[in-house]
Amino acid sequence: MLRFAVPNKGSLSDSAIEMLRESGYRTRRDTKELIVTDADNGVEFFYLRPRDIAVYVGSGTVDAGITGRDLLLDAGSGAEEVMGLGFGASTFRYAARPGEVADLAGIEGRRVATSYPGLVAKHLAQVGVRADVVRLDGAVETAITLGVADVIADVVETGTTLRAQGLATFGEPILKSEAIFIRRPGTSEAQAVEIVRRRLVGVVTARHYVMLDYDCPAELVEAACRLTPGLESPTVSPLQNRSWAAVRAMVPRAQTNQVMDALYDLGARAILVTEISACRL
Repeated sequence: MLRFAVPNKGSLSDSAIEMLRESGYRTRRDTKELIVTDADNGVEFFYLRPRDIAVYVGSGTVDAGITGRDLLLDAGSGAEEVMGLGFGASTFRYAARPGEVADLAGIEGRRVATSYPGLVAKHLAQVGVRADVVRLDGAVETAITLGVADVIADVVETGTTLRAQGLATFGEPILKSEAIFIRRPGTSEAQAVEIVRRRLVGVVTARHYVMLDYDCPAELVEAACRLTPGLESPTVSPLQNRSWAAVRAMVPRAQTNQVMDALYDLGARAILVTEISACRL
């Protein structure tokens, strides 16, 4: 039976559980449940701290799981990323008091406070900067004010919290993170891991695409298909009126209305959009 780790709490937890549920798996009904067995699908779910998941997967305690890319890289556990899941996006950056540190070279010889010491140490080594990495659990924004660091490295969303502490980001982002599906290389449950991967790909695709159906004059089908190429190729079917054809194709959700406008201007009619709940590609 496949052993699969799911974030127990935090911003990743609810979205991960929802995605697994959409993938057809049984998930917990109560936050007190830490182990859930889905006998029908041959998966045992373990609800663990997000920070610990990469360690469990890398050690072979569990076969696969969902965590953040930042947490995977910070752990250095040997687990590997399989795919991004499209939620939990964040940007990891350096910050300091304006005018004190303006670029990566300015970090040389300074103290850097972070909750991700492994990730930061690796990045500093890659760019050839020597600094003292100070590990802190939880919020690090006050580390400079309290005198334990000269620079911080942390997840930055709007920057409001940093500005409240008189800090500003500098340099390029260390990392752009998101929720990811990870696995243990060489797991004996490789086939089961692949099934989970296919299901997750189906959910991610369904969230980013819609199905578009429309009627089109036969002489304009070729031009219409250039607007809706689909994944492999659109489905084109003749109508009872042979001068018209029915076309069906998947289109990116974000471009739906622009594509509908272009099709209407071309001469297509009866343009319908349908949600995709799941798919296999």
